Amino acid sequence: MKQRQPPVDPGDRITIDIDNQSHTGDGVGKVNGFTVFVPSALPGERVRVQVQKVKKTYAHARVEEWEETSPDRVDPFCPIFEQCGGCQLQHLAYPAQLRMKERQVADSFSRIAGMEGVKVLPVMGMEQPWHYRNKAQVPFSGRRGETVAGFYAAGTHEIVPYESCFIQQETNDQTIQAVIDIVRELDIPPYEERLHRGLLRHVMVRTGKRTKEVMVVLVTNGPRLPRKRELLTRLEKRVPGLASVVQNIHPRRSNTVLGKENRVLWGKGWIEDAIGPVRFRISPHSFFQVNPDQTVVLYEEVRRRAALTGGETVVDAYCGIGTIGLYLARDAGRVLGVESVEQAVEDARLNAELNGIIHASFEVGAAEEIMPRWADEGIRPDVIVVDPPRKGCAPELLEAAVRMEPERLIYVSCNPATLARDAAILADQGYVTNEVQPVDLFPHTHHVECVAAFTREEGSSIPDGS
Repeated sequence: MKQRQPPVDPGDRITIDIDNQSHTGDGVGKVNGFTVFVPSALPGERVRVQVQKVKKTYAHARVEEWEETSPDRVDPFCPIFEQCGGCQLQHLAYPAQLRMKERQVADSFSRIAGMEGVKVLPVMGMEQPWHYRNKAQVPFSGRRGETVAGFYAAGTHEIVPYESCFIQQETNDQTIQAVIDIVRELDIPPYEERLHRGLLRHVMVRTGKRTKEVMVVLVTNGPRLPRKRELLTRLEKRVPGLASVVQNIHPRRSNTVLGKENRVLWGKGWIEDAIGPVRFRISPHSFFQVNPDQTVVLYEEVRRRAALTGGETVVDAYCGIGTIGLYLARDAGRVLGVESVEQAVEDARLNAELNGIIHASFEVGAAEEIMPRWADEGIRPDVIVVDPPRKGCAPELLEAAVRMEPERLIYVSCNPATLARDAAILADQGYVTNEVQPVDLFPHTHHVECVAAFTREEGSSIPDGS
């Protein structure tokens, strides 16, 4: 059967009605049933566009004129919103952002998992959805002999300079600007990605929301750092709350921000912060949620759905530096964590000690390898918590979790699509969920976090793993 030709070509100018929104925030319209993605357009709008790229089943277009606008459209606060790739939804009123994310989760369950009966609760948003991020990562580059720093333009590695970011804590912005000024004053050469030469690749700043401690991480293309003493003296004078300056050495051609080696240049090699009553030590490589206020909301949802009474055994898979497991430890009899990153496990053990928690232990290894071994050894937790990366849980982990026969499996997800996929796998093995609670950890972006509690369906049998 001959494939139908797309009804549009690159360069075409057409008028299109936007009737949906993609999971990345782009407007979605149809031309004779053919999908066209239109960045910055909103559902309910009619727009005049120029087609940019055409694929077999969809096209991308750019707005040239709005003929009708949505009542949910607002003026973005940020002057570089159109150029910067950090936020995608500042032009959409915040209540509408929350409704969009709720639809995104519901669509994932119906379209990917075929589970129409799962109730998606309204997204838990923020009263003040600005200046929430506790971590900033800013790349450096050279432009016509001048050092520039900022955020990458959407879909590129072109740097957009900035002075303040409306989703960053203000301390982060002030610290970043201080570093930029000092680097220029001391003439420290920026990294040139295309030529793989120069020195300063990124600066990362982490700020403790509760402690007000600040960490500055200078990512360099090799171990050399000229004028180090002057740089540290100026940072100490200009950055209130400075607790740590770390040089991260990253000599490889790579899109990752951090290399493997850290050298503490000033202060301690970490900062501390708290989630609810639990304190955490945070080092340069630590995974720590970037929105501390909403992290408490998220973890309280996990705690509520875990329904611990004080004597239960809890497994925390993909545990990172132990944040969820240690948050639940006050209500549990025993906590077992597993994480593949050795440094994170070391931090988790230190964090348990920091909080006087003696009934939590952590093991290094891939969760999909350790969990089957634990199941074979007869470990039978009452509650399993999984908080996987965006790709979701490995099938081996889900199979082992089911074999452990927990009363509840709490799934924390940063990707509704893989949550829905894994929910269908769990349902086939007898564990089902009736509702999902989305939490908005990342206002003005397309990302959404979710919590779902799975329990064993009555009458279902558990696979024996043979």
